[in-house]
Amino acid sequence: MIAEIVVITVYVLTIAIIARALLSWFPNVNPYNPIVQFIISITEPILAPIRSIMPRIGFIDLTPMIAIILLQVIGQVLVSNLS
Repeated sequence: MIAEIVVITVYVLTIAIIARALLSWFPNVNPYNPIVQFIISITEPILAPIRSIMPRIGFIDLTPMIAIILLQVIGQVLVSNLS
């Protein structure tokens, strides 16, 4: 039961991080749109600490990729310990 919740949470956060990365490619996206605000509000607590440690490489922000990898690793560790 708890392992399923962890898997679903990791999946939802991964999709939200990917959506946020994709939204950053489109300059005409309204940042005040409620859906965009929701995506930012659930991903910023994950991305901000990583972004403060990792510098940008030119115009490329690797923070979402690092966050997804960390989420997957943490999720797998939690699921293996809970099963």
